[in-house]
Amino acid sequence: MTKKVPRPVYCHVYLLYTEAAHSFMIGGFYMPGIFLVLKKVEPVYQLVYKIFLNICKILLVADILITSWIVLARYIKAIPAPTWGEELILTLMAYMAVLSASLAIKRNAHIRMTSFDRYLPKKLILVLDLLADISVLILAYIMLTVGWQYATSIGAKGSYISMPWLSKFWYYFPIPFAGVAMIFFEIERIVIDIERFFVTEKEDKV
Repeated sequence: MTKKVPRPVYCHVYLLYTEAAHSFMIGGFYMPGIFLVLKKVEPVYQLVYKIFLNICKILLVADILITSWIVLARYIKAIPAPTWGEELILTLMAYMAVLSASLAIKRNAHIRMTSFDRYLPKKLILVLDLLADISVLILAYIMLTVGWQYATSIGAKGSYISMPWLSKFWYYFPIPFAGVAMIFFEIERIVIDIERFFVTEKEDKV
């Protein structure tokens, strides 16, 4: 007669087995299956990416409309030219430029030098990619902290020439705003780099 294993003990053993199955052992230390947990957060990254992408689209459309308005006003006297147009265009372009740069981090679409990758070991390339992403993360942190200092100090004290009622805080705000977006997306890139490193290690051992 076989003795039945209590259900709580069975569940506990099953959880330990699944945790070990999704872990990598590198240098005698276990790398927990955190990548599976982070993959569950991927929809959040996709949602934030779409939000920032739609913001960039709205900014681009607004930029085109205001620019067209100014150009038409120069040739058609019946159309009044907005005095605030040029300053607003520059502000919208600043937002669009830095936010689109943060979106490129999510897609890993920034220009990079890969001419020597074919001659370098794969592990070295992974390490260099990780160092590059860490450097961008540091840059994003500087953009957030220093940019916020400028926005709340110099920017808050001034105002737009054509719009005296509007603080120039919004002129400097794109830098710290983009810093937040870059940090958000760069964390995902670093996790992907680390995952590639451990997956490569596992495949080499098989």
